[in-house]
Formats: sequence, C-alpha cells, structure tokens
Amino acid sequence: MRTVEVAGRGDIEVRGVQYDSRKVSAGDVFVAMRGGTTDGNEFIDAAIRKGAAAVVTDSLEKFVDLRTQQPELALALVDREANGGRRALAEISSAVFGAPEKRLKVSAVTGTNGKTTTAFLLEQMLKSVGRKCLLLGTIETHVGDVVRESEHTTPESRDVLALFAEGVRAGCTEVVMEMSSHALEQERVWGIPVDVAMFTNLTQDHLDYHGTMGKYAAAKARLFEGVGTGAPRVSVINADDAYGSTMKDAAAGVETVWTYGHRVEADFLARNVVLSALGATFDLVTPDGMREVRSPLFGWFNVDNLIAAMAAAIACGLTLDEAVRCAATIRSAPGRFEPVPNELGITVVVDYAHTDDALENVIGFARRLVGEGRVITMFGCGGDRDKTKRPKMGRVAAQGSDLVVVTSDNPRSENPMTIIEEILVGVRETEVECVVEVDRRVAIEVAIRAARAGDIVLLAGKGHEKTQTFAGGVVAFDDVAEAERVLLAIKAGVRT
Repeated sequence: MRTVEVAGRGDIEVRGVQYDSRKVSAGDVFVAMRGGTTDGNEFIDAAIRKGAAAVVTDSLEKFVDLRTQQPELALALVDREANGGRRALAEISSAVFGAPEKRLKVSAVTGTNGKTTTAFLLEQMLKSVGRKCLLLGTIETHVGDVVRESEHTTPESRDVLALFAEGVRAGCTEVVMEMSSHALEQERVWGIPVDVAMFTNLTQDHLDYHGTMGKYAAAKARLFEGVGTGAPRVSVINADDAYGSTMKDAAAGVETVWTYGHRVEADFLARNVVLSALGATFDLVTPDGMREVRSPLFGWFNVDNLIAAMAAAIACGLTLDEAVRCAATIRSAPGRFEPVPNELGITVVVDYAHTDDALENVIGFARRLVGEGRVITMFGCGGDRDKTKRPKMGRVAAQGSDLVVVTSDNPRSENPMTIIEEILVGVRETEVECVVEVDRRVAIEVAIRAARAGDIVLLAGKGHEKTQTFAGGVVAFDDVAEAERVLLAIKAGVRT
C-alpha cells in the first residue's frame, strides 16, 4: 500500500474494518475506493455518521474536503492508480484479524473451467488424511464441516480474511480456494501467501471485462507471480492447455513447477484412459512412480481436474498411494455433470458449462456416454457478459447435439430474445433441429419431454445456481428441481 498523505488524529483505537458503509460500527476504519460500478467515496459521510473512527480514501478531492471539514478525523490518502484502496483494505484487514493468512497453508486454483471441481476434489483429498480445511469457492464456503452458500467466487480481501480468521478459530490448517481473474486483477487477494497454485485452462470468457485473451491470461498469471507476496512454493499447470506455457513463464520464481495432462508429456500424465458410465480408469505416471487410478468421476474434463487435484495434494504432503485411494471414492462438485435420477430410462444431467469450450467438452462426453441414443442440449447465455461467445456456443451445441433447445440463462439487463438471436447465428450454420423457448422453466420441460429411453438430456449453463437474474430482479430457480418436477409429471402422466 502506498500512502500518499495522512491527516487528523493518529492515536485512535481500531475495532474493525469495512468497505461497505452499511456495515460500519463505531471504531471501524472505513476504506473508500472507486470500483467498477460504484464509488465508495460517495458513502464516506454515511460511514462517519455510523461511527467510523478513521477513513482511508483514494480520492484527493474527498481527502482535502475531509481534512478541512473534520480536522480531528484520522485520514489517509492512497494512490488510486496503484490500486491503493484495495491494498489498504487487505493490509488493514490482515492487522485487524490477526494475520490469519500466515497461520494457514493456502492452495489456490485459477482457470476458466474446472476451478470449482478441482477445489472440491483437493479439499476431499486433504480431509481424507485428517486435515481440517477451509474451502472458498463459487458454490459453497466450508469452514471445517460447516457448509454455507457462497456469494462470490473470490470475495473482497476483508471478507476473505474474516473467513480465514474464522477458519483458524475452528482449527483449520488448510485453505483451498478459487482465485478468479477478476480477483487477481483487482487485487482482492493482495497479500495472501499461496503455497500451492494450480492452473486448469484458459478459454474465451470474461472478455467484456478483460478486453483481450492476452489480458485475461495476464490476470490469471498473477497467481504464479504472487500478488503482494512471494511466488508460490509449488505450481501445478495444465501442459495440454495452450496457455500453460504462459503460466510456466509467470512461475519463474516458483520453487517447484509440475505439469499435468493426458495429451503431451507432463510430470503427472494420464495414460490408457478408459471412460464409461461408471467413471474413469487410467494409469497415472508421476515423479513418484505409476499407479492405476479408478474414479467415479465422468469425462475427460474430470480426468484433468482429478490429476490436478492429486498433484496438488501430493504437493501438500499426501503420498501418491493416499491420493489414489481417495480418488476411488471422490465426488464432484454440485452442478458439475450432476445426474437427475429418474425411472424413465432417460439420462438427465445438469452442468455449469457456460463457455463454448466447456459446452463442447460436456456434449462430447455425453455423446460417448449415450451410445446409440440422442443428445438433447438445452442452454442459454448470460446477459451483460461477453457477447462474442454466444454464436460460438450455438455452433458447438448444434454440432454435437441431435436437438438443441435455446433458452434464457441469466439475462440480467439485456432483452432475452436479443441474446437468443445472437446464439442462433451459430446454430444456423448447421442443420440441427432447434427449438427456441425463452422461458427456461418451459425449455427444460420441452427438452426432457422430447427425450426417449436411451437419450441424454443436458441442461447446461447454470449448474448449481438457485436463482435467475432478470432486469427486474432475481427470482428463485433451480435446474435440478425443475428437471425433477418434469420427470415426476411424466411418470404420473401429467402435462404441466
């Protein structure tokens, strides 16, 4: 943190730290910074009224005004261009919460696809040998055995460190966390010393924020350089991915760099892979020898996720045999190729795939899994996000499926039909049968009722999510629950 100037009292007692004025209590430091959509400096007066004992601001104008109007208030001005607000938030939070990041071993995973699953798998491996873990991810936060829903993939540093402190109090010794490109770019993870860093892959996503694939990759690469800390001790990098070499270059200061994959030579290499409806079997070649791995996880994508987690687990101190034993009973994350049980002979699967690469992977596996049956894919694309991937997703869905149902995902502020029309540009490059149904609830029913025994229905895009976001607000919505409703109605002979 680069402090430009300080003013006011210097002998205050700090009781807490906040960046949201609504949560300020007496004695808190309020850190005000400009964000992408809001400017925290607009809420300084509200924070002071609630009892803020000190203010850190990245606005020179506000600093000068406060210094004049409230000369007794403890103030600090930080450099906005150097991301001083977020760095200040991280450093003050560390001090307030007793530096919990220094009392935990942190394993972090970044990548477009596979972050959530890889984090879930690594946590299970660590727990299998008695480690008590804190998990921070897209779907859930785990503090030991306590599970709660996550609001963000990677929260602001103040909230991350508060969770770290809770984990320490609960006896956790390990953290497994997802680090999104946004969090790395915005330095929401500033000052967190990562012990083991993992890279899964990089495909087109979030270009509405990063602008180019080069900038997107550079944001991910910061994990391997260290964000306000030294480089990680061990890096685990997907050698099969085109951006693996970029991450290896960024990991120049890392003590041990391991690669993994199944296509090119790597430190952890899957050979003789057999995929089936029962899971995956393969020979894993490692620096510690070769072992046969049997896992209930489906698909090539999960083979990669599992190898990454096994390599990271070994970096964390597990033996190869311990990792192999855990792989035999491991489970995937909710909403990741999650089957919806039924007695109709139809395979219905919910998956979070929301990029063209992820969608192509899950459809490809569904095709191999279903044999002579048909693949029916229902999906949409999120609003207020990268528009260029919409026709690409339409194309890969149509190329791999026998029937495509195009619907809404989270339209947010956009017109749902505008999004659908952009998807259809790619679909129309093929001859596949396509149904358009803007209402996702109805679209799920259309897709499932179109299936016959032996077919597979893939409900893609939202996975674990329990809501749907429109311009008018957020409504409760669960793909799994909707699929269960339709399947029960079909079994009962009812039209809903």
